Amino acid sequence: MGSCVVFVSYIAVLGIVVALGRGVEGARAFFVFGDSLVDNGNNNYLATSARADSPPYGIDYPTRRPTGRFSNGYNIPDFISQAIGAESTLPYLSPQLNGQNLLVGANFASAGIGILNDTGIQFVNIIRIYRQLQYFEEYQQRVSALIGPQRTQQLVNGALVLITLGGNDFVNNYYLVPYSARSRQYNLPDYVKYIISEYKKILGRLYEIGARRVLVTGTGPLGCVPAELAQRSGNGECSPELQRAASLFNPQLVQILRELNSEIGSDVFIGVNTQQMHNDFVNSPQQYGFITSKVACCGQGPYNGLGLCTVASNLCPNRDEYAFWDAFHPSEKANGLIVQQILSGTTEYMYPMNLSTILALDSKN
Repeated sequence: MGSCVVFVSYIAVLGIVVALGRGVEGARAFFVFGDSLVDNGNNNYLATSARADSPPYGIDYPTRRPTGRFSNGYNIPDFISQAIGAESTLPYLSPQLNGQNLLVGANFASAGIGILNDTGIQFVNIIRIYRQLQYFEEYQQRVSALIGPQRTQQLVNGALVLITLGGNDFVNNYYLVPYSARSRQYNLPDYVKYIISEYKKILGRLYEIGARRVLVTGTGPLGCVPAELAQRSGNGECSPELQRAASLFNPQLVQILRELNSEIGSDVFIGVNTQQMHNDFVNSPQQYGFITSKVACCGQGPYNGLGLCTVASNLCPNRDEYAFWDAFHPSEKANGLIVQQILSGTTEYMYPMNLSTILALDSKN
């Protein structure tokens, strides 16, 4: 019996090695870092209030069940996976992330986190960004045990990476409460400079541990999300202070991407202008098939912008008519529109090139 088990497990490992070999040469791996905009369910495995594991989250996902994505259906990483011809990445904490599933890549994102370690402290157990990077190194050791270090390095260097950070450093830190610790410590322009300098270190570390094609999203129009309209707007106008934060942060983010690429001598970091992408449907929702870009589909209070989306919340019947699913997060349809721009947008949206160009360039190498 013992030798039979050994033989079966040897065959299983051989199958994984063959599959991983295909992965190194075939569909590229995909790794995701960041916050709730890109979390595929890591927080389901953590004792935290920052979770999307109960209905009506996931109402339009193929299983019709909540998955931990802060969406009615697919999120941005799902649509990117589809674009590169791969399955959706599993959350790093998922027990299913082993064997052949490791080949697809992994999602390390955790709702509530920011660039700074004190962002999202109210959510207690979340995977802060440096821990996500440690998990990425751990992931590489796990793959290395299966296919060896050289092929693991090929898989990692050849992968596509997405990182989404920054929004929470404003809404769940600087502006979380009046006179927050950070707002007493820094005026807004200095705070932005500080978090940008910290972000540059994070991106530099990501490069050190193997990332070679990294999509870096800016923040959306922070003052226009339903949560901020509900708390800060009397007349439905976007909050000027949070809009100012986004307009300071995003150009400086592009600047550090330029600096990093220049230091490396290669276009490793690609800026994704999510502020402009969101602005398009905030400013002209009807053009994109939305009836509103102010009211969330799911929530309560003004603009459905207060509290979490729960079974007790108002819920719109047609999610595709709403740019926002809940108080902070885009609807599945909006996520799909954002990824269309990531794929084929002009340099106004994607700097220095879009994902289709990246895929074409990398297929020649």
